[in-house]
Amino acid sequence: QEQLVESGGGLVQAGGSLRLSCAASRRIVFFEGLGWFRQAPGKQRELVAGISSYGTTDYSDSVKGRFTISKDNARNTVSLQMDSLKPEDTAVYYCAAWRGAYGKDYVPGYWGQGTRVTVSS
Repeated sequence: QEQLVESGGGLVQAGGSLRLSCAASRRIVFFEGLGWFRQAPGKQRELVAGISSYGTTDYSDSVKGRFTISKDNARNTVSLQMDSLKPEDTAVYYCAAWRGAYGKDYVPGYWGQGTRVTVSS
């Protein structure tokens, strides 16, 4: 069973930056896509950033221009650089991976355990 392990969450002030990383237990070229979801208290889990096997990136409107997703095939990691953070970015962030088909209409087959991000005002 593939494993995804996130790191890098924490507490930051509004306007600050954090970088989340996700390490996969196998080669990430195995996946059609990789992404980051988040779930805030009382809200549904949402996809905030994704990257295809070709390197095409996609972002939710709420983070576009502030967050950057990237991957390192050699290190089998996917990262999320979060800049200009806002209190509304506070959530648990989950790394996810798709096999077979990738995109907003497909449910990832693999999930990390989540890492908490708290942005104070």
